[in-house]
Amino acid sequence: MAFKIAVLPGDGIGPEITAGAVAVMAAAAKKFKFGISHESALAAASAVDKGLPPLPDPTFKLCKESNAILCGPFGDPRWDNAPPKDRPERAKLILRKEFDLFANLRPVQPIKALIDASPLKRELIEGVDILVVRELTGGLYFAEPRGYAEDAKGKYAFNTLRYHVWEIERVAKAAFEAARLRGKRVCSADKANALESMQLWRETVQRIRDTQYTDITLTHMYVDNCAMQLVAKPRQFDVLLAENLFGDVLSDIGAELTGSLGMLPSASLGTGTPLFEPVHGSAPDISGKDKANPCAMILSAALMFTHAAKRPDIGKCIEDAVSKTLAQGYRTGDIARGSTGEKLVGCRAMSDAILAAL
Repeated sequence: MAFKIAVLPGDGIGPEITAGAVAVMAAAAKKFKFGISHESALAAASAVDKGLPPLPDPTFKLCKESNAILCGPFGDPRWDNAPPKDRPERAKLILRKEFDLFANLRPVQPIKALIDASPLKRELIEGVDILVVRELTGGLYFAEPRGYAEDAKGKYAFNTLRYHVWEIERVAKAAFEAARLRGKRVCSADKANALESMQLWRETVQRIRDTQYTDITLTHMYVDNCAMQLVAKPRQFDVLLAENLFGDVLSDIGAELTGSLGMLPSASLGTGTPLFEPVHGSAPDISGKDKANPCAMILSAALMFTHAAKRPDIGKCIEDAVSKTLAQGYRTGDIARGSTGEKLVGCRAMSDAILAAL
């Protein structure tokens, strides 16, 4: 039976970069004689614009019946002031919660051809290979109570930072398991000096290491210092573990180390249908202008083959095609630096070049 993929192009530049990713995905599968099928569906602003909820029932059904979800960026500034339940981004939060996608893997590994695109000096960025493991279904983004209220001092809003021990345990195990396949080092970022929830986080991560993963070197770092260290000495990190909000921020810092958010894919894994998406946003300012960088979306498809289809050979083939294309000098505007040999291209041409490199 064919490997079934639900494709949610999303908002802004989403349809543009998704078109390229689907073409590369199909070509790679054909190259390896691996059967796939894919179907697109509305979600986020593209659904809200038609009077539908951010995640329509038919879209959720498709995702539930699929082996993987390839997802473009969600979000549109036109809906920024909508109630939380009606905002386009809510669709992704629902998918994460409903499919229990508790572990988000975000690799931060600069491609050799783009070393000079990083804002950091070459001597700082060369050799960086970080895997950010972000807890994805708990913390401030999901815990109750949350909402708006009013008291004698006026209107206010509130969120809750809550973690159960079992939530911390399972994402910690995901980080330690990942470290066993890498450099056997985990740094856990927290704010245990100020927050009780993070004190529990630190205690639990340490206990899991001491009882089940004694082969892994574990360090703890306050998240504000961690953000600074990512910029000052990024090579010190192997696997970086963080709760939901902190992981969101730290992974975006890590993404920028590579030179552009347009280069970073991610995988969200758990007990339900896994989801693969680029780290960057919907970039409505360049939507429809053929300026978007499709690489993160294409590399997300590579992660999909590796982690969901269990075909790392196909995933690596796609990754190699991206690296080869960049080595040939092809650049979208976000990663172009005006260097000799660069070929400034748009989204479609970059996708076509990667497709040719397969």
